[in-house]
Amino acid sequence: MRIRRILAGVIATAALAGLGLTGAATATAATAQGASSYVTPSQCRQGGGTPDLVDNICKGGTHNGEKID
Repeated sequence: MRIRRILAGVIATAALAGLGLTGAATATAATAQGASSYVTPSQCRQGGGTPDLVDNICKGGTHNGEKID
C-alpha cells in the first residue's frame, strides 16, 4: 500500500513537470514567431536575397520581406 502511494506521487510529479516544460516551450516558440526580425545586408545576400537599401527590406531568398538593420 505504501509503495502505491509513493509511486502515484512520483507519477503525478513527473506528469506535472512534463506539462510545465511543454508549456514553456510553446510560449517561447510563440514569442519567437511574433517578434519582428531584422537582418543585415550580408545576411540577406547569404540567404539568396537582394538588400533594398532604399526601402530597407530584403527582397527574395530566405529573408524575403524582412527589415534590414
